[in-house]
Amino acid sequence: MSTRWGIAGPGKMAAAMVAGFGQVSNGSLVAVGSRSEGRAREFADEHGIPKAHGSYAALVADPDVDAIYIATPHPQHTDIALSAIEAGKAILVEKAFTAAVSDTERIVDAARSAGVFAMEAMWTRFNPGIVRVRELVDSGAIGQVRGVQGDLTAFRAFDPDDRLFAPELGGGAVLDLGVYVLSFAQYFLGTPDVVHAHGGLFPSGVEGEFGVLLGYDDGRSATLSGAFTAYGPGRMMLIGSEGWIDVHPRFHRAPSITVWRGKEQVGTEEFTPGYHHEVIHVGECLAQGLTESPIMPLDDTIAVQRLMQEVLDQVRR
Repeated sequence: MSTRWGIAGPGKMAAAMVAGFGQVSNGSLVAVGSRSEGRAREFADEHGIPKAHGSYAALVADPDVDAIYIATPHPQHTDIALSAIEAGKAILVEKAFTAAVSDTERIVDAARSAGVFAMEAMWTRFNPGIVRVRELVDSGAIGQVRGVQGDLTAFRAFDPDDRLFAPELGGGAVLDLGVYVLSFAQYFLGTPDVVHAHGGLFPSGVEGEFGVLLGYDDGRSATLSGAFTAYGPGRMMLIGSEGWIDVHPRFHRAPSITVWRGKEQVGTEEFTPGYHHEVIHVGECLAQGLTESPIMPLDDTIAVQRLMQEVLDQVRR
């Protein structure tokens, strides 16, 4: 089965995803949709996409499209996702899944009620480096994971005209960067019992930096941070009862990992990341008749969305 894909939103993230489609073995990119027909046609011509639609409704209605990758700004995800689900199209929704918990829950409820596949595009979980880390953790290579430590920064000079600094467009470091660190911790530790967050705000009201402590009733914890206001490595460390794993910068791509047993270095492994891994996974799920991913289930998306909201409530209060 070959999945025919459409892209909603011809922006920078969509362009990055298009590059990955050349390595997708079980699908092809056949259409792009935008609110502007001219922008859609320009993007299609630039990337060799057969069809260009001047509205998201037209993309959703295209009978030659099986699945839609939603790459618009966060607040626009909900309406497109709900329309696609109603049309029976599988959806891969760029992170953060939405800008509000209630919208995430609406999409999840609609997808489950309709029996339509939906998944958050958390490419990190599908990159070979993180797949290997999951294998190591599950095999007990570092014992029980007791903690996660990490950061993700991307310096940005404040620009009130940039989407990243506009609250109404889902701007701020938490939705843009925090989704990565929180999803990583939730993947390996589960959903925490306690969340403590602190951060600073830009003049527009969105956060430029944040620090988070996740606490678990059994004593485990995660210390995480992210910022537009600083430079940093973007690394992660999983701390276990018998060793630890360094996920080298930048961890969401996971180009390499080093495993330690006790105080001894076991070895370093290198990997080739790419967006195509998650697209291939969606195609595999569709071929199997699945409506949710076993690796990025919708319950995890809801859990992380709620974590982000808790962090936002504490940082922006």
